[in-house]
Amino acid sequence: MLQTMSGQLDLGDGVLAYEVAGAGVPVVLVHAAFLDRRMFDPQWETLAREFQVIRFDMIGFGASSPATGPRSRRADVRRLLDHLGIDRAHWVGCSMGGELLLDLALEQPERAASLTVVGSTPSGFEMHGVMPRYMGEMIGALQTGDVATANELQIRIWFDGQFREPDQVNAEQRAQALAMNRLPVERSTFGIADMQPINPLDPPAVGRLDAVRCPALIVAGALDHPEVVRAAEVMAQGIPHARQAIIDGAAHVPSFERPEVFNPLLLEFLREHSGV
Repeated sequence: MLQTMSGQLDLGDGVLAYEVAGAGVPVVLVHAAFLDRRMFDPQWETLAREFQVIRFDMIGFGASSPATGPRSRRADVRRLLDHLGIDRAHWVGCSMGGELLLDLALEQPERAASLTVVGSTPSGFEMHGVMPRYMGEMIGALQTGDVATANELQIRIWFDGQFREPDQVNAEQRAQALAMNRLPVERSTFGIADMQPINPLDPPAVGRLDAVRCPALIVAGALDHPEVVRAAEVMAQGIPHARQAIIDGAAHVPSFERPEVFNPLLLEFLREHSGV
């Protein structure tokens, strides 16, 4: 039976809920901005067999406190690492989680043993072309307080993706995504905390990818928005010692959708850079 320690870190303006399991080289998991730490359930036990694995709910998500104002997500991660006495770790982030970890790897390179970004864009990356379908309707639902509609449309945008309809994805996974996303929609987390974040990385990561010192694994779902897939290529080409993997049959969260493909990729990468 896997032993998991649950804890809470008082940040002064909110309480961060976190979990730690396993032993060995630390691996920190940071979730996407429409899910919460449960998105890493498919990786949790697998990683904990070989590593000390840490996951948490960002403020405004899951079991953590609601957001009360703009945040620096990087600062929250730093404070959690300090609280746990972790000087250096492998970092794994999905979507916004990957973006903020890339920023942190540039800001505090000595703390990153490696960096895995999944379905992410680097800060400062400009999306080209038309916005994702349903985005306008989703914003409208948020503005009118229609939580159910906004929740459904966010899942259509980020879980189903551009190229699938709701009945073409795993129904159980989709229900889990809807359940995770509903709380930050109800709390207006993005509008309160992330629309104008505190202390954004300056200059942003997209113009300084060649300064990333640690090994990097760049992962994208083949069915994600084409601009997210393009961002993966930009990062893979710009970051020294980076490798790229495109996972078929998945959109924005391939680690959650296709763990049978993602987990072996991640384990091989982590072992290679941990001396395991």
